[in-house]
Amino acid sequence: MGYRWDWAIFLQPVGTGEPSTYLGWIVSGLEATVGISLAGWIIALAVGVSMGIVRTLPGKALYWYSASYVALFRNIPLIVQFFLWFWVVPELLPGQLGSAIKHLPPTEAGVLASVVCLGLFTSARVCEQVRSGLQALPAGQRAAGLSLGLDLFQTYRYVLLPVAARNLVPPLTSEFLNIIKNSSVASTIGVLELSAQAQRMVDYTSQAYESFIAIIAGYALMTGLVMIVARRIEKSVRLATSSGGR
Repeated sequence: MGYRWDWAIFLQPVGTGEPSTYLGWIVSGLEATVGISLAGWIIALAVGVSMGIVRTLPGKALYWYSASYVALFRNIPLIVQFFLWFWVVPELLPGQLGSAIKHLPPTEAGVLASVVCLGLFTSARVCEQVRSGLQALPAGQRAAGLSLGLDLFQTYRYVLLPVAARNLVPPLTSEFLNIIKNSSVASTIGVLELSAQAQRMVDYTSQAYESFIAIIAGYALMTGLVMIVARRIEKSVRLATSSGGR
């Protein structure tokens, strides 16, 4: 028996009785994916850049601390980390904080766990990108900044990081694309992001091809926009650095 295509299925009311269409489910999943990815990326960028800088500072204690952090989050499978943050961590948190998280509605608890998990998992990868970008700079640049009277913090802020940023845009773009794709794992803890909504639509309509073509289009739209913005940023940074060096 041949498959019967039905693109009008997206405009039909959902089978749960709620006031929505199947297209509404897909759009809702897209919004959840964007929100989780952006919130996770803020954490990943803040923690990852900080840890990347720490990994290039002198001192064995700082190095081993940051190296242990990277090893912990990079070597545990992402899906295991999702389960840990959702089921285990709230039980380990002290006092009112753990109790407050455990009493959140399941949807909100899942979103919170997803954001934190994706952010910290990706931050370990961002850390290594930042570390390699800083270590690729000539050693004389740090010495030059210090010789000008800048302290170490100012040398990183005004000399090393702006120069390294030109080479960091492409790998950081790849990590942002990864966090968007990795957000699909949030469906394993009950978060109705894009892929979960598509599977939900399949369960109610049996229109698998239409459902998964819709999420392919959704992921393509998100990643395509990210790549366009990243290319413009890369071009802007390159031009600013080139003109500044003349």
